[in-house]
Amino acid sequence: MSPGPGGLWLHRHQRPLFLVASGLSTSGSFAGLTAKGWILMAGTGNPLLLALHFAALALPSLAVSGRAGVLTDRLGCETMLIRSQWGLFGGAVLGALAIPLLQGVSQVVVLLLSTLVVGVSSSFELTARSKYCSLLVDRPEEVAPYLASFSVVFNVGKLVGPPLGGWLVALSGPAMALAIDAASYLVPIATVIWLLRPHRELEQRSAGGAGASLGAAWRGCGSTLRHVLRFTTVACLVGFFHPGLAPLIAAEVVGPSPQALGLFTSVLAAGSICGGVALQRNSVAFSERPVLLLGTCAVTVALAQLGMAAASGSSIALAMTFLIGAGTAGLLAGSSLILQVGSPMALRGRMAGLGQIAFLGGGGVSGLVAATLAMTVGLHATFALLGGLGLVIGVLELGRRGSLRLRSA
Repeated sequence: MSPGPGGLWLHRHQRPLFLVASGLSTSGSFAGLTAKGWILMAGTGNPLLLALHFAALALPSLAVSGRAGVLTDRLGCETMLIRSQWGLFGGAVLGALAIPLLQGVSQVVVLLLSTLVVGVSSSFELTARSKYCSLLVDRPEEVAPYLASFSVVFNVGKLVGPPLGGWLVALSGPAMALAIDAASYLVPIATVIWLLRPHRELEQRSAGGAGASLGAAWRGCGSTLRHVLRFTTVACLVGFFHPGLAPLIAAEVVGPSPQALGLFTSVLAAGSICGGVALQRNSVAFSERPVLLLGTCAVTVALAQLGMAAASGSSIALAMTFLIGAGTAGLLAGSSLILQVGSPMALRGRMAGLGQIAFLGGGGVSGLVAATLAMTVGLHATFALLGGLGLVIGVLELGRRGSLRLRSA
């Protein structure tokens, strides 16, 4: 039985529908994260607490992304996607309730717990979504550009969400920003359950046993993808601390107000959008040259960090912020794209999980390292130290393996 006109319309437009739903959710999420970061900075002024807040979002990937990948390949990406989206909603509701009901230390603890729940759920959601995207396209060659489109949508959400969060905090208090964050998660849940028509028959699930483990995926993915995972981890360890320390960096670069934090994160997101658009338009060519893509992005971030260390005014610092956003977007989205395009369908859930461990786990540790350095030697010296190390790593990578090529699976 052929689908009716409504079903045909949904099938033709399901990819942009999913992108829009994800973008709305991302905007609300960053509004909430901005509000939480400002509360923690205004209430304590402790950079380490800000790093812990970002670590609560990013570090759960080290513990659960592997399991998320195994369950995605075993139970199905759509099932795991819906479950994880409900987890995101629950974590956001917890943060929204903390503002009117609690204060002081208990409020800080619950806000961190809220972010931890969101971090755990995000690890499952991002892993399942990476594989789910392969079921929404009609031809295999459409997978790379569609996956790259999520980088653009994600960073548009980063551009819109922080100023929205900053203005909501200034005008009506942080409770409103966190309430919008919670409500925004209902949009992708409704979209996946009621509107999308994925090609479920194309999904390949893994059976139980040793062949379905994360270790089996690591051994079976090939030497090129294993190298991509290793390099992504190292690059993120030295160059992905900016989201966690955004309130501290913004306070020194722009000013201490919520609007200043919104401006800094918006410039970071604007750079990320440009990096994502460049990746999306050249996704097939870039995915075939993984080291050239990732190494260039790492060098870009490192040079921008060195420029940030030497910057004497806010205009130059914001320009370096733009470059950091572009470089990190290419690094993170490029790594995710390469891992999906280069692996067979049966491994894509677990490869997405390994990718989450590489860049979110690396980023969480990077935030803690950078916060400790900032408290010891200062923020500008931290940019100089980590930027110099990142430059050495990126240049060596390009020199040794820049010509490496990858064939799509």
